[in-house]
Amino acid sequence: MRKEFLAKAKGFRLSPLMREATAEFWATFILVIFAVGSGAQMTLSDWRFGNFFSVNLGGGMGVTMGCYWAWGISGANMNPALTLAFAAAKRLPWKKVPVYWTAQVLGAFVASACVYGVYYDALNEFDGGVRHVLGPKGTAGIWATYPQPFLSTGNGFGDQVLGTALFVGCVFAITDKKNNAPDKGVAPFIIGLLVFVIGTTFGFNCGYAINPARDLGPRIFTAMAGWGGEVFTASNNWFWVPIFACFLGGVLGALIYVFFIEMHHDLEEGEETKPMELESIITSE
Repeated sequence: MRKEFLAKAKGFRLSPLMREATAEFWATFILVIFAVGSGAQMTLSDWRFGNFFSVNLGGGMGVTMGCYWAWGISGANMNPALTLAFAAAKRLPWKKVPVYWTAQVLGAFVASACVYGVYYDALNEFDGGVRHVLGPKGTAGIWATYPQPFLSTGNGFGDQVLGTALFVGCVFAITDKKNNAPDKGVAPFIIGLLVFVIGTTFGFNCGYAINPARDLGPRIFTAMAGWGGEVFTASNNWFWVPIFACFLGGVLGALIYVFFIEMHHDLEEGEETKPMELESIITSE
């Protein structure tokens, strides 16, 4: 009976690519539900049950837990900028990039809906049922990032390029087996700590999105859930910055690590010397 059940169950198994996409969906869901949930608890309690430290910790631990969900299946990218960087460095086939991106944005969207449902009554208590993007009763920032009033778009763009470059470059270092890579069971915790550190050092200007899916998925949700189109036009149309700046920063961080560290490793016995040119890094077969 058990063998028959297992034989039938195998018929429902996903294809390898869909299995990876599903892993990316749920890993990103885990990341975002903890990151957004920590922000909701802080904001809606008027900082009585949370602060900037707890939000950074929630985001970092969300990354760690997401890694444990998908590390052995898809690599637990959870971040379109990291996926693009892996493809640019020929560590991921280009054909998988749009599949991963779609799964990541959907995971972030669904996680946002779950947080909204859990905190629905608290939201209504906080803003009287009228959703505001910015201002004293603004709550859109629980889900997506918005810059400080003093921050220029150019400064914010540079902020996101740097933060994402640091994130991706450090992920390349953490996963570099020829360097001082930690055990794969420990690596998710280190990557979560990395996100926590970036938040505590570069979170003030505009919330350190460093992840297009983590910002865009929740932003789309808020547009549909009552905050309206202002989530895209607020702060001088800020929404595009956490997308394009993060993509640029991700590729930049990967290239810096590959060209200044990885390509200079000693060759292992039997390994052939192959010149690494820029074209071979930024294009895939």
